[in-house]
Amino acid sequence: MATTTATTRTRQHRVRDVLAVGRPAFWVVSIVPYYVGILLATRQLIPPLEEWPRLIVGAVVMGPLVWLAVLAVNDAYDLPSDRLNPRKAKSPLLDGRITLRAAKRLAFAAAVAAVGISLHVGVVFALGVLLAVLLGYAYSVPPVRLKTRAGFDVAVNALALGAFGPLAGWAAINPDLSDFPWLMGLQGTLAAVGLYLPTTLADLEADRAAGYHTIAVRYGARTTYRLGYGAWIAAAALSVILAATDTIIPRSMLALEVVMVPVLVVAYRKLIGPRQSFKGIIVLSSLFLLPCATFALTYTGVM
Repeated sequence: MATTTATTRTRQHRVRDVLAVGRPAFWVVSIVPYYVGILLATRQLIPPLEEWPRLIVGAVVMGPLVWLAVLAVNDAYDLPSDRLNPRKAKSPLLDGRITLRAAKRLAFAAAVAAVGISLHVGVVFALGVLLAVLLGYAYSVPPVRLKTRAGFDVAVNALALGAFGPLAGWAAINPDLSDFPWLMGLQGTLAAVGLYLPTTLADLEADRAAGYHTIAVRYGARTTYRLGYGAWIAAAALSVILAATDTIIPRSMLALEVVMVPVLVVAYRKLIGPRQSFKGIIVLSSLFLLPCATFALTYTGVM
């Protein structure tokens, strides 16, 4: 009995450690854009019931599996800076709960599972997942290691979150990407740049000490902040233009856009600064959900 209990506890601890590497809090960051792509393709808040099995499989791939694949390999190759970063103090790799070798194996297994399972959604979707995993490896693994190449570090993350997520949701419904509303991909990418750049400021000192030439290390906190702020303003302005021209965003949202854009621009200024914490990003992202939810309701004809 005691042996069985100990074995159960060991398994629970392993699951807990794997989840810690996979960061469940991050899953929503890709699942929400994935849902947006589904909404754009179906024009329905709730997709047809016959599509649910494939779409749920796609959500599992986009959330737990892809994030585990890219974060495990990132943790494995970021150990030098993570040891200097108080924010990473509870990482399973730092305190020995997961070994470096195990992290790499975990990343590979999650990547294979993500690509393999994604074939049940569709070939185009699976090709996109394969590209996302390869970019994740290119971001972290030498000699490419795009994380340490200023500009590429931002591009990989912004495109993955702002454009790839909606594209994946669209492809899960409709593998023909020719009708995808690319301006929404641009708007999402600009917003993702605005939200991602402050995260590089949170790790600036640790990355600088480890010799990682991220965009924040190369250009400094103030310039990096201004670039993020500029991208955020551009994303907000584009949403007004799209609403005013009745392009993707319904014209009925124009009044809300005119009100919310100044609020979001001022909120960025107040909540996010050169000395960044993740709290401000979380609050700003939550505020951004208001116009997103209104778009979903108007685009689908509910409002």
